[in-house]
Amino acid sequence: MEHSGIESKAHSNLPLPIKYASCVLYFCLISVEPLTTMRFTCTALLAFIFLCFCIPGNGQTSAAPQHWVGTWAASQQIPEPRNSLPAADMQDMTMREVFHLSIAGTTLRVRLSNAFGTEPLHFASVHIGRAVSPASAAIVPGSDAVLTFSGAPDVTVPAGAEYLSDPIAYPISAFSNLAVTFYLDQAPTRETGHPGSRETTYYLHGNHVADVDLPDAQRVDHWYGISGIDVLAPAGAAAVVALGDSITDGHATTTNGNDRWTDVFAERLHADAATEEIGVLNEGIGGNHLLTDGLGPNALARFDRDVLAQAGVRWLIVLEGINDVGRVAREPDAPAAEHRQLVRQVIAAYEQMIARAHAHGILVIGGTLMPFAGSEYYHPAPANQEDFDAINRWIRAPGHFDAVVDFDKAVRDPAQPDRLLPAYDSGDHLHPSPAGYRAMANAIPLSLFIPPATLASPSEGSNNAETGFSSQPGFGFTSLASSLNAHSLENGYAACVHSPGVCCDHLRWSGHRVGHRGFQNQLQVGLLPAG
Repeated sequence: MEHSGIESKAHSNLPLPIKYASCVLYFCLISVEPLTTMRFTCTALLAFIFLCFCIPGNGQTSAAPQHWVGTWAASQQIPEPRNSLPAADMQDMTMREVFHLSIAGTTLRVRLSNAFGTEPLHFASVHIGRAVSPASAAIVPGSDAVLTFSGAPDVTVPAGAEYLSDPIAYPISAFSNLAVTFYLDQAPTRETGHPGSRETTYYLHGNHVADVDLPDAQRVDHWYGISGIDVLAPAGAAAVVALGDSITDGHATTTNGNDRWTDVFAERLHADAATEEIGVLNEGIGGNHLLTDGLGPNALARFDRDVLAQAGVRWLIVLEGINDVGRVAREPDAPAAEHRQLVRQVIAAYEQMIARAHAHGILVIGGTLMPFAGSEYYHPAPANQEDFDAINRWIRAPGHFDAVVDFDKAVRDPAQPDRLLPAYDSGDHLHPSPAGYRAMANAIPLSLFIPPATLASPSEGSNNAETGFSSQPGFGFTSLASSLNAHSLENGYAACVHSPGVCCDHLRWSGHRVGHRGFQNQLQVGLLPAG
């Protein structure tokens, strides 16, 4: 049949890779003698396959995906009556909140929250500005900017939902204080907020979103309606989520002082060139439990929203469980079976978190529970201390968490290990003081977060004994999602995870061979003796 030179309609609708490859196949088949057609057919088919996968479709180059990373976040809940605002105050109301950011960016977006609302909530206007200070309602003159939502200056957030603003070019530096001001024409039917803000919020009637200062505003130390701020970041940037209770939330820290352990940890990360682009997202809730709803939803119930949905998260630090132990401590006659069940359930909750995080390529770091003997709220008995010790043994044991931060060791009194060191005790024998929170932050090994390309070997000065990684030679294989790529050190040993197909058996670290084996779309990695 003579080739007409006119492309058929069916052929014209094919993606370009298929078009090109089919032309190659056709050319190969018609350009050779019949006796040699067979040998060329195989070559042509290989070319067909190669071109299908290697030539961009539709003649277009796809845009590089945007890489968003959280710079600030707060877990949301239904505020208790003492922490909520009267509906009359939220009607026709302007509210200005100040947020302390952990990493820099030139473009940002803000996440509104109506997560616990029972009706849609209309944000009539939302602005941002540079706060004069964490303790001021004033913004820097000329810094006010309007946020939009799909191009509109207002947005109605459905009940139970959260909503991202459009990206806005607005350069911010690490540890700057961003003011977010919004106007509600109607009060929410049920509030969504974060009671443990340790920051002052300002509110008054009328639309004052663009005002430089709000001198007549009322004040309250809670947050409402804002759950996160993300920045457009370089490809290597990432975030750490800190999931916890009131200790992570910062009970007994300085109001507007930003001296929670997560704040100090963020400062340490930023001070190191290898980790300065790692954001820290505090997802602590005061009174939070692993197993039951306390103040706010239990940790497993909020895990998807507070961990997995966060932008750019690569690591998770879990410091939860002391309120579960304390719950049984408030039952002085609890039978031994209840204590055993508690320990099993707490461990099972950790296992759930690890599995769910690994499925999303997130490395999970376990924080040991911290001393609470003498607590004025829980009054723990010896049986409760046994529960505490059993849970911490499991956290520290190799092969459970991907790494361990021993907060217990960092803040306990060596003379009375079941108690906080007096200098680190806020006075209630449960929550640390600001000095105690700093000790917690200093106990976190930065080597857990250093990218592989910049990780120093032991001979280059890394402080291996401080890393907290739980693997031992020949033991402690850890299963991680195959997309994860992490290195960690302890006492001259290393563990690595590579994408499937990348072999690391040839690598050596301080005389030990790094081994791996595949398992159900994941990699199991661990340390093997050199040989």
